[in-house]
Amino acid sequence: MDLLSKSSKVLLPPLSSIACKCFALVIIVLVLRAAFISTVFGGFEQNQIAISHNFSLSYMSEYGIRKDKFVEAPQIVWGLNNQKIAFARACLTARTLNRTLLMPSLSASLFYKEVDLLQPISFDKVFRFERFNSLCNGFVRLGHYSDVFNQTGAFEVQKGSGRRWTIQRDMDQLRQSSQDPIDRYEVIHITGKNPFLWHDHWPVKDYARIFECLVLVDEIAKEADKVIDKIREVGREVKGKAQVSQHDNHLEGHQLHPVSYVAVHMRIEKDWMIHCKKLEQRLNVSQICSSKAEITERVGNILGLKTPTVVYLAVADVLLEDSSILSGWKEGLLPFEKKKLGVDGIYEKYPYLIKSAIDYEVCLRADVFVGNSYSTFSSLIVLERTQKMMRMGVGNSCGSGTDVRWPSYAYNIPGESKGPQRWMTNMADSSLQAISYGSNRISC
Repeated sequence: MDLLSKSSKVLLPPLSSIACKCFALVIIVLVLRAAFISTVFGGFEQNQIAISHNFSLSYMSEYGIRKDKFVEAPQIVWGLNNQKIAFARACLTARTLNRTLLMPSLSASLFYKEVDLLQPISFDKVFRFERFNSLCNGFVRLGHYSDVFNQTGAFEVQKGSGRRWTIQRDMDQLRQSSQDPIDRYEVIHITGKNPFLWHDHWPVKDYARIFECLVLVDEIAKEADKVIDKIREVGREVKGKAQVSQHDNHLEGHQLHPVSYVAVHMRIEKDWMIHCKKLEQRLNVSQICSSKAEITERVGNILGLKTPTVVYLAVADVLLEDSSILSGWKEGLLPFEKKKLGVDGIYEKYPYLIKSAIDYEVCLRADVFVGNSYSTFSSLIVLERTQKMMRMGVGNSCGSGTDVRWPSYAYNIPGESKGPQRWMTNMADSSLQAISYGSNRISC
């Protein structure tokens, strides 16, 4: 207190002096002015900060994926759904690097090792390019090679392989590629194995988001519509005959209702049987391969399945050695494949990839789908059907008494009453590994 009082005496004039009164008046004016400014402009300043913050968020949402930095992936190969996974993995790699993925080349033919025999087909010949970017806006982005300014300035990143190339090492490579000096390059060209075999760092929901953005080009979509229309037409004829035999007086009204059908992804082709038997031996399991007799029996025992109904058999005809797939079905289940249905001419016009894309759409839109849980084709169909159910508010369709639209089953896994097991995708899974390589983990 003594020091404070002494310093006050030194710094301040006596209170009775005119100088002191003037000094006090100046202090009061300054305090009032500061209070006024704070009151009038303080709220304005806070609003400006909020506006600036919101603007930056909207800017990042719209332009978060850079349009001047690119990732180039190698040609995508193998089956349709392996290619879809590979494409999604390339997209997510580009997203991790905050770059646009240059539109990749798909493969129209089905060759696993003879890369020189692959028939490349542009992505936009199968899926709608602009529609993809519209649906996935702000999440991932595709670009054209014409968007690249410097056509010769790519930085090459070699993807590792083998046991020593771990998930962590792969992620470390991605982190390094997202930083200087690599990030300065306009294009990062990733070389090495097919993207389907790249390490998986992303949850199922991220893959599902990309799959939803894949919309078939009009030509292929219309061909799928023709096949589905033919299936439903045959179904109407079958139900019409059944109703006439039962003297149904309301036949005309029933004809107006949509006709349901069952789609079975029947994996009994020679290439699959060789693969699945080797897989069973390696994994020491017995729920991968399924014979025709086992499939027909389990499909026939699906609880609550209304008959008569058409059963569409999705099968790779050129690889099929068993010509008796139409026999042995339970009464009321009427099996049709492409030739018997009269739509084989539609498929013959196209290469393998397009044929598979048409069959995928036919199975996806079936009222009931039955597939093999170790098949990527079946697994991605169930993933999309699970999404449809979730949008309808169905959280779980696994219960025996659950009657929902878009039910799916795995015929390679026995369910109740000697039927196939109910099947849903675990959308909360941390990776797509179970779907990518096949599994008997089907969430039900």
